[in-house]
Amino acid sequence: MNTRIEDYALIGDLESAAMLGRDGSIDWLCLPRFDSPACFAALLGTADNGFWRVSPIGAEPCARRAYRQDTLIMDSHWECPTGAVRVTDFMPPRAQLPCVVRIVEGLSGAVAMRSELRPRFNQGRVVPWVRAKEHCTVAVAGPDSLWLSADGPMEIRAGPDSTAHDPGIRDSTVLDFTVSAGQRLTLQLVWAPSHLPDPPAPLSVPAETALKATGDFWRRWTAQCRYQGPWREAVTRSLITLKALTYAPTGGIVAAPTTSLPECVGGERNWDYRFCWLRDSTLTLSALLRSGYRDEATAWLDWLVRAVAGDPADLQAVYGVGGQRRLPEAEASWLPGYEGSRPVRFGNAAVDQLQLDVYGEVIDTLYLSLRAGIPMQPHLWSLVESLMSHLREHWREPDQGLWEVRGARRQFVHSKVMSWVAADRALRMGEMLGRNESAGEWRAMRDAVHREVCREGWDEGRRSFVQSYGSPALDASALLIPKVGFLPADDPRVGDTVRAMRALDHHGFVRRYAHNGRGTHHVDGMRGTEGTFVACSLWYADALAATGSLRQASETFERVLDVRNDVGLLAEQWDPDGHRQLGNAPQAYSHIALVETAFALQEAGA
Repeated sequence: MNTRIEDYALIGDLESAAMLGRDGSIDWLCLPRFDSPACFAALLGTADNGFWRVSPIGAEPCARRAYRQDTLIMDSHWECPTGAVRVTDFMPPRAQLPCVVRIVEGLSGAVAMRSELRPRFNQGRVVPWVRAKEHCTVAVAGPDSLWLSADGPMEIRAGPDSTAHDPGIRDSTVLDFTVSAGQRLTLQLVWAPSHLPDPPAPLSVPAETALKATGDFWRRWTAQCRYQGPWREAVTRSLITLKALTYAPTGGIVAAPTTSLPECVGGERNWDYRFCWLRDSTLTLSALLRSGYRDEATAWLDWLVRAVAGDPADLQAVYGVGGQRRLPEAEASWLPGYEGSRPVRFGNAAVDQLQLDVYGEVIDTLYLSLRAGIPMQPHLWSLVESLMSHLREHWREPDQGLWEVRGARRQFVHSKVMSWVAADRALRMGEMLGRNESAGEWRAMRDAVHREVCREGWDEGRRSFVQSYGSPALDASALLIPKVGFLPADDPRVGDTVRAMRALDHHGFVRRYAHNGRGTHHVDGMRGTEGTFVACSLWYADALAATGSLRQASETFERVLDVRNDVGLLAEQWDPDGHRQLGNAPQAYSHIALVETAFALQEAGA
């Protein structure tokens, strides 16, 4: 497939999500949940790895598309020589089984349309058997089935580039039809366990009923947003995206709905982000709490306790959406990768890494929840005590850090700063709750971490905090030092660090850290360069605002807003040279930072 990352929009039902291209093709969908095997995987391969396209026959990608205001409902418009048509795509928040609804409406003239469904189960690998049944077609393979209903007759046939070994196997469902002005045709696709013998219940729900209920759900949710500043549209879209990345049954929040979209096209920096990183989840909750969303915070706290139950020494950086701990990483040799970017990975070996910063992020979110008025249950306070007891003994150890390096462990400055945050927030919660039993120990740890970071993490020659002890390398995570309160914004070391970060600037955007110019990063040794990191550019805007450079902060923020795609979504990275998005998309970390920066600039008077 040749669709750029920024040409995809997101639809979802709070349990899974689909990536919908401008050409009307859903090229990525995992069912029944975010981390399930994909049934459409053309995003990472070819058409024969699975897709569902609904579009005018022979037409170019749609000229115009937009989400309906304050919703996750997508309208795509085509202007054709014979007329105009709109396709409305959405996934109703789930009551029973996952469902994708596509409504085709003629706006003028008459337009010849085609719906082609070609599912491939088990990560785009398994060709299903497709058969007609009771006004539907059903595709079945192993434990999975997909049921398609439509307002017109459908033809089951083999796709022109099918790799099915038996030429008699018909593996695609095609519906050709013409829609005239005022006419509508509805298609509904439902996933169900393959042992169910009858068409699933969602197929009996009228599409207009589902459309209204879905729009009402999203508009009610969006109305709770407290942000009323000049960037409300961007903030609202980011919050809807973050909500869409929430796995409603458990409260877990995935980092992105995709896997293996490359940080460098053609390279090996391809990771599976369909899981719940404690770091991303806690920061998402911070953004949602700040915006007025308490229910999500309560649900996430419940998920957290279930996920991290046990020995604090076993705290992982990442868990499955259900809280599962084992996410074995494997490579999919049958998928050629997005624009040839291999390997394609499923699962993530970060589960086995030591990332000390997550202790700080978890405890900071518990503090923010308490400050927002969410009661601190006794078992949560016990969790704080347990985490702090472990961290007191281990904060001096090297780790893999914020960027999850796959090289040697180091004494990363950001990990130490977040260890300080853990102690600081634990102390504050103790004061609020009248629980001061460990205050002396926590205060001593907080002070020790602060002294060590200011001594070992500061490079006098560069006049900046650096990436790790003894290294002159810069790291954009140092921009968070004033944001988390480690040093005040008016401390000269903060101002010097912000100025030093200009060295990470690339055409107005900020890299995570520098590379050595030979295609290998100092810190992790992996091949290939990468784009600028969207969140880092937003951290830079935050730091500029905090240190008084409001005009420059606003310009930096607006520059990031300008590289959102046409429907307001951001991937993990931006390539200023290729003028394209890179990495998994949409990326929670990018949208979290956008919301936080909008609030920071508003509070600074920008």
